[in-house]
Amino acid sequence: AGGVGALALARAALGVDLATPGVVQWIVGASIGAFLLSVSAIAAPALLGLRRSTIAARRTRVGADSSSAWRGVYFDILLLVIAALVYWRSAATGYRLVLAPEGVAATAVDYMAFLAPLLFWTGSGLLTYRLTRLALLHSSSWLPAAIRPFGGRLAPLVAASLARQSERLAAGAALVAIAVSFAVATLLFNATYNGQQLVDARLTNGADVTVTGTTATPAGDKLQVIAQVPGVVAAQPMQHCFAYVGKDLQDMFGIDPAHITQATDIVDGYFSRVSAREALARLAQQPNGVLVSQETVNDFQLAIGDMLNLRLSDARGDEKTIPFRFVGVVKEFPTAPRDSFLVANASYISAHTGDARAETVLVRASGSAPKIAEEIRHALGAASPLKTTDITQATHVIGSSLTAVDVASLGAVELGFAILFVAMGSGLTLWLGKSERARANAILLSLGAAPREVRSFVWGEALITTGAGLPIGAVIGFANAWILVRLLSGVFDPPPDALYFQWGYLAFTMIGAILVAMAAVLAQGVWSKEWAAKELRSSD
Repeated sequence: AGGVGALALARAALGVDLATPGVVQWIVGASIGAFLLSVSAIAAPALLGLRRSTIAARRTRVGADSSSAWRGVYFDILLLVIAALVYWRSAATGYRLVLAPEGVAATAVDYMAFLAPLLFWTGSGLLTYRLTRLALLHSSSWLPAAIRPFGGRLAPLVAASLARQSERLAAGAALVAIAVSFAVATLLFNATYNGQQLVDARLTNGADVTVTGTTATPAGDKLQVIAQVPGVVAAQPMQHCFAYVGKDLQDMFGIDPAHITQATDIVDGYFSRVSAREALARLAQQPNGVLVSQETVNDFQLAIGDMLNLRLSDARGDEKTIPFRFVGVVKEFPTAPRDSFLVANASYISAHTGDARAETVLVRASGSAPKIAEEIRHALGAASPLKTTDITQATHVIGSSLTAVDVASLGAVELGFAILFVAMGSGLTLWLGKSERARANAILLSLGAAPREVRSFVWGEALITTGAGLPIGAVIGFANAWILVRLLSGVFDPPPDALYFQWGYLAFTMIGAILVAMAAVLAQGVWSKEWAAKELRSSD
């Protein structure tokens, strides 16, 4: 059923052609592997039980400690150490998913790099099991106080019962943590990927909307007209000219560093060894400052503070040598080419060349960028030679490139599965313990305990599994997403400054897990004396 569902989902939601070689084979192979794994998970313990224990011994065993081989050899710590080493190796070698040897772009996937998040995820789940179990074994000082709000006079008894079931409850907490970490990591990575695609689109287009002219008809002359269009939040002019660095002719961009961020995003990934805020601050504090590309820095062996004599054309078209001071390295900039370029203060360029014309206007839009771009075209007039482009055009170009993957549909499928996984991890763990609690609950009811007091045992389990699993899983998911983003930094252009958070989805996942756990507890809370008598008779 899972294999058929996967085929249908791949075709309907993701648009996968089932005739593509390997698609059906992978899904069938995964289905067979899952079947064998589930069978072995049932058969192996059963065979071991037949050889090593009796039925009576298994029934009387509530949750006594059974030493596991992996705990003895610290397998969880070993996995985390290996994950750190794999990550260090991939990060040290500067792993990039996309290479361009001799100008021909090609993918080069290093699958070993993906072992780091996988091993980290597995090791963290086992470590959660270890730590939760140890906490329960040494819970006499804190667990009764945590249970007292809903356990009342039975709090010490409930705490003692939970401590004896440390193996099962630790496994439940680890399962919840693994499920939550998968959901959080998926959510953060997809949000970061989608958000960074917008940054990449703004880098290519310049801003949400960009109006471009020429030296003869600069867009800056229409700045007031553009700024008054409804939906335009901010509009900033940007000069584009050319400068000779030695014999090399490079693009030069003149900006107002104090206000350019009002019209477009300037992120840390645009600069080398400094943040975007610091780079723009340096430029604003140094009127003759200039940001230079790394290639130029290497060619001329430049150091911060060096003077550069650049040749620019003045208003009459004559070349003029203008001194600049090197204040930082710029790797990328809105509308800039991928090769060498320069960024300086527009006011300084204008003062020395006598030319204040700004060929480009960057616009930040509130609302639909295509609609506002159309409004700007209408305001400029049909006869205007200025070219107006919006971010959606750049997004389409990026979406057609080699490195782009549309994760919108794939992310929706992953998030849907992740939320179900969290719900099963938090609710199913409690529900499956129902049979193990039945006899104990029946005894308590027969001795005169109220249903509310009996339910406190289930609330205690929920507190351990969900209360420990949710926060630990969130931390694991955050760390796993961070590892994935760092490993795949070559996919992003530029790399993200930080992870993108979608608090609504995170809150929905966490609250949903809590509600499912509460529902599982309440669904098991319908007991009666007749049920208790029947349960005791059947267990005898």
